[in-house]
Parts: sequence; structure tokens; C-alpha cells
Amino acid sequence: MGELGDRLRDEEVELRFDDFTLEDAWLLGAQMRQAAAVEELPVVIGIVLGPQRAFHAALPGSSADNDEWLARKTRVALRYGQASLAVGESFRERGKDFDADARLDPGEYAAHGGVVPLRLQGGTVVGAVGVSGLPQLDDHSFVVGQLRRYLATAAASA
Repeated sequence: MGELGDRLRDEEVELRFDDFTLEDAWLLGAQMRQAAAVEELPVVIGIVLGPQRAFHAALPGSSADNDEWLARKTRVALRYGQASLAVGESFRERGKDFDADARLDPGEYAAHGGVVPLRLQGGTVVGAVGVSGLPQLDDHSFVVGQLRRYLATAAASA
């Protein structure tokens, strides 16, 4: 296993919630939007809870193409129950190409970094959070950093 794959597996264990509600989606999404605006990141931000879109924002410099990438990466994260980057990395670790070997329509699924499942402490995936608009490692890092910040704030106020 590679270093990136190990880090992604560690994040999957680390980034878990006691509960995640529509209120959490709004608070996390607003936090992410503010952070992206301060950094002038040309991204779209999306959070789904179950099948429902719970939060969506587009920042200057982003486009409808970013919305499509976000949707494709979200489908991967929800289907596999892993970060979209982790899915792509697992294929690469096995010498495979997701687009060719997953047997899924690449127009509907993209195993590129930027979407992380919203996972409860017991392991259940209840939704996903992601961004699109930066290089895939940067998309993923932004989401992970924002999840860490949100979880730390929630823990401090508990």
C-alpha cells in the first residue's frame, strides 16, 4: 500500500460524526464557503444527506462544469463508501484505471479527489461533502481540512 492510500484510510477512520443533520450541512457548508471565499478559490461546494442536496454554493471562477464534476465524484463516494480520491487511488494501486476498469459510465462517475463521505461513528455513510474546481489533491485536502475544523469546533462546544 502506498503512502497516499494509507493516509486516505486513516482519514476514513478519523473523520466521523456522532450525528449529521440538515443543520450540520448548513453550518459545514457555510464554513466551507467562507473559507473558500477568503482564499478566493474558484470552487463549487456540495453536501448531500441521503439522496437530498442539503447545501450547494458556487464561488466566482467556478462553472457549470465544476457542478458536473462534483456530481460525478459524489456518485463515486456514495457508491463505494469512500472518498472519491481513495477510490481512484485503490484502482491505481492495483494497476487499474477507474474509467476503463470500474465498468461504470465515466460520464456519470469520476474517481477524482474532492468528495468525502459523511460517516457516523459506527461506520454508516449518511451523505457526502465535496468541492470541485481545483486540482484533485487540492480539492480533497480542502474538504478534509474543513471537516477537521468542523469536528474540532463541534467537540469544543460539546
